[in-house]
Amino acid sequence: MEERRKIGRVEFSANSVIVDRNTLEKYYGHVKNISPLGVAVTMDEGTPSLLGRDVILVAETMIMYADCIREDNDGGQKTVAFCSKKFTNDVLQYLFDRIGSEETI
Repeated sequence: MEERRKIGRVEFSANSVIVDRNTLEKYYGHVKNISPLGVAVTMDEGTPSLLGRDVILVAETMIMYADCIREDNDGGQKTVAFCSKKFTNDVLQYLFDRIGSEETI
């Protein structure tokens, strides 16, 4: 029997900010596409590697806790793939502590 449900990616054009949870460094990019399980973001090729890093990704009305799982160079830019993770209490607390404060994501 063929599976009828698919989790496909859809195009979603939005600016994004990626915050490394360990260093609190911010990186900027542009969302290429999304799915319920992940996001692909186009970033400047000079952006340091985010592979294996624990990040919080913010794009318009979406906030995702994620791992960086793949990076592909594409002529001056790179496409970075993030796989979503379930929010933990400490990550949610981090976000709530910064909402509305001077130090925002």
